[in-house]
Amino acid sequence: MNPARLKPRLKPGGRRRPIKDQALEARQFSGRAMTAFIIVAAALLLLIARFFYLQIVAHEEFATRSVNNQVRVLPIPPNRGLIYDRRGRPVAENRPAYRLELVPEKIEDLDTVLADLGRIIELPEEALERFERNRRHHRVFDSLPLKFNLSEEEVARFAVDRHRFNGVEVVPYLARHYPFGELLTHVLGYVGRLDADDLNRVDSLGQAGNYRGTTHIGKIGIEQYYEDELHGTSGLEKVETNAPGRTLRVLERQPPQHGSDLVLSLDVLVQQAAWDALGDRPGAVVAIDPNDGSVIAMVSKPAYDPNLFVHGISSRDYAAILAAPGRPLFNRALIGGYEPGSTIKPFLGLAGLELGVINDSDEVFSGGAYYLPNVSRPYRDWKRGGHGSVNIYEALEQSVNTFFYQLALDLGIDRIHDYLAPFGFGEPTGLDLLGEASGVLPSRPWKRGRFGEPWYPGETVITGIGQGFNVTTPLQLANALATLANGGSRFAPRLLYASKRPGDAHATRNAAPVVARVPTVEQEHWQTIREGMRRVVHGEKGTARAIRPESDLVIAGKSGTAQVAAQERDEDMDEDTAAHLRHHALFIAYAPFENPRIVVAAVVEHGGGGSTEAAPLARAVIDAWLAQGVVQ
Repeated sequence: MNPARLKPRLKPGGRRRPIKDQALEARQFSGRAMTAFIIVAAALLLLIARFFYLQIVAHEEFATRSVNNQVRVLPIPPNRGLIYDRRGRPVAENRPAYRLELVPEKIEDLDTVLADLGRIIELPEEALERFERNRRHHRVFDSLPLKFNLSEEEVARFAVDRHRFNGVEVVPYLARHYPFGELLTHVLGYVGRLDADDLNRVDSLGQAGNYRGTTHIGKIGIEQYYEDELHGTSGLEKVETNAPGRTLRVLERQPPQHGSDLVLSLDVLVQQAAWDALGDRPGAVVAIDPNDGSVIAMVSKPAYDPNLFVHGISSRDYAAILAAPGRPLFNRALIGGYEPGSTIKPFLGLAGLELGVINDSDEVFSGGAYYLPNVSRPYRDWKRGGHGSVNIYEALEQSVNTFFYQLALDLGIDRIHDYLAPFGFGEPTGLDLLGEASGVLPSRPWKRGRFGEPWYPGETVITGIGQGFNVTTPLQLANALATLANGGSRFAPRLLYASKRPGDAHATRNAAPVVARVPTVEQEHWQTIREGMRRVVHGEKGTARAIRPESDLVIAGKSGTAQVAAQERDEDMDEDTAAHLRHHALFIAYAPFENPRIVVAAVVEHGGGGSTEAAPLARAVIDAWLAQGVVQ
């Protein structure tokens, strides 16, 4: 072997390369391996801990989230019940429509989406403001309506760009529609969008769950009074969706229960007859069946189209209604307060007979003016020079004020009040509508409490002809006359004639309850008053003989005048008198005379004479009702 090969090699520069320290390298490797092991072990422990948390500790929460990612629970609003008149004509129905809905939770930039939608579908500022108000009162995952009653063109334009709007949907629904428009407004009322007050109310009643998915609720009228029956019960639907939210299949469905269908006692043809007879004049007409208290017609004019309110009325349309002459929003039949005028005379005459103050042969001389003892102020009769000596029959036939001045004074205000109260004067009738006025049946305690003053004899005198403090509504007048016509049973009048719940084979009749009975001393006294009212139409000197039928039909009635401005006598009202100063014209009637099937109370504001202006209205209503036959 060559010895030179055994010499250690030198690095450049003459330095020797060091020999490896294997022990050191082993220690370094062990340290690094241990560090890596610890890191891996720690990561594994963290992973196990996280796995334990997800699978054991928070299993229920995340399982629910997982299901919710693919399963949606959708409310199904019920179909609102339909409303018919007593002969089966639909007066409130549901029509197919479309609305635009948004789910705020699914929209990243709401303002941008609304702006983009506005380029496709016209979005009025009022709709945007209403949407913003609703958004503040709902949860972010609730689907909120943005615009109702989309046109077919708007639906088609949105369908083209549907892919651009996540969280926005066009939803079909049934919209309320009133085919007779303003004719039935003051009875039916209307439905409108649920607002914060409505939500708070249904929440306080524990019905919030029943209104899931519901957008409309009854606001006034029958729609409000029978909201619980008409609304129905909401249902639920569980659907499986994909990542974009598209429905894949229905997992479970709890169907809604639609609302009850209602049959009203109103007859549309009779209602139309009253409406047409009023013409352009403001006023009210109420017709009732005296045998069961059912309301046949209830007209208040002017009115408004309730369809304007269903989808949210615009500021312009609402301002137009407020500015319209005659206050269309005012329900004269229900809350209009009028002096009853001479229509009170039959009831006062009956009080005199029943309480023994007069009999049917007693006479009072009418010379054109009546004077209280030691008082120089005259209380005038409507006829200059008076009517001469008259009994109760003639006093009713000719509407002789002097007779009833004396009768009222003989009765006294206390007995007048106590006898007329059972007829329903001075209190709501109990009709199935909200907001009914009470009217005023004056008495000594009432005046003391109202004005802090005593009662004076002159106030008793004018009470005898329905003036002074007396205030009544057309509904009260009609119901009081129904009580007189049927012999003393006062019903709480009803608009609901029958109702049919889901699943029922037949409708259930709704009976009006008897709330009072007028005590009867002698039935002959009642017949005396009826005969006097018959003569109003059929007597030779009857004030309403102009409406006497040419047929065999016999009508009993009584005209009245409610003063608006003080006049010496009714004769002073002529065509030169300003319209707003003319007296209100009233007329009450029932027919047929022997077997009453309808009573009518009519008021024409600023109409002048009741026999000439209001009586033809009553005649038109009676004819329209009797011409159709009885509906059971």
